[in-house]
Amino acid sequence: MAIAAARLGLNCVSIGHVGKEIYGNFLSDVLRDEGIGMVGMSTNDDTVSCSGASYETLLCWVLVDPLQRHGFCSRADFSKDPAFNWLNKMSREAKLAIKNSKVLFCNGYGFDDFSPGLLLSVVDCAVEVGTSIFFDPGPRGKSLSSGTQEQQRALNQFLRMSDVLLLTSDEAESLTGIGDPILAGQELLKRGIRTKWVIVKMGLKGSILITSSSIACAPAFKVNIVDSVGCGDSFVAAIAYGFIHKLPMVNTLAFANAVGAATAMGCGAGRNVASLEKVVDILRSSSFHEDREFWTDILEKKVIDQEVTCLSNIVMNGNRNHVNFIPFDKVASELLPKLEFPQTVENVPT
Repeated sequence: MAIAAARLGLNCVSIGHVGKEIYGNFLSDVLRDEGIGMVGMSTNDDTVSCSGASYETLLCWVLVDPLQRHGFCSRADFSKDPAFNWLNKMSREAKLAIKNSKVLFCNGYGFDDFSPGLLLSVVDCAVEVGTSIFFDPGPRGKSLSSGTQEQQRALNQFLRMSDVLLLTSDEAESLTGIGDPILAGQELLKRGIRTKWVIVKMGLKGSILITSSSIACAPAFKVNIVDSVGCGDSFVAAIAYGFIHKLPMVNTLAFANAVGAATAMGCGAGRNVASLEKVVDILRSSSFHEDREFWTDILEKKVIDQEVTCLSNIVMNGNRNHVNFIPFDKVASELLPKLEFPQTVENVPT
């Protein structure tokens, strides 16, 4: 996520733990080359009291089958405790990094690294200093919701205190018991205290952004999919860009879909995620999977009291079935100048 965000022009730091072995050095080098800062979670007391394998960088193996379905495996999957369970509190540097940030992104895999208590302190810190929290529970959300009391408490706190929630339709259903993605998103909004946006990722169909008063949706772009690993995190980077720059919601979704699609055209995550040039090329192509029947069917029952916008390749005047279709050419004409401009001038940190 950080690499994709940095390539979009956002000023990023990564907060976590990296060991001093070959893998940790490699990761530190990659982040530095991408212009991303690294802030350690551990304090001096933690560093002194811990050594050996539990201090080493957590490696994650990404398993992909011929149908492009993927799973993740690390040493945390073979232990009841998080990999860095010895970390008891955040470092002063980590707290300062959160305070100086506009957005803090966390996902469910963070529970593989850190204890629920430490993650709760991260949430409390961000809330206290007014930093917006983005949370993507991912596949871990389902197991955490039936995990230990500490895991359930931390998960519920993330779901209630995050400003933006990002989930697939399956993940939204597993956390709410509601199969309809819009109704599930609205339920998560009701449960939230600070929640402003709930974004449901619909795979090849596109994505939906739900607020208390409006719904926006955007179809996915047509690209040659090589590998879907990293698409979700790249998508989040663009959502953060739109949130920070206060872009219209449908513009933000179109941008995020394009970034996710650009990553899908490459192989693997990390440094193989989307480049800004690829994203611009996709936005210029205006070729996406527009299933008007699908979107009309999924939206028409939920628009009584809400403003609904949907990205479309077809130029239409006014509303149809209470849905306001926004021409893609209009959205692209507003997005492209913002994205092409940083290529010609010095990047200014956001």
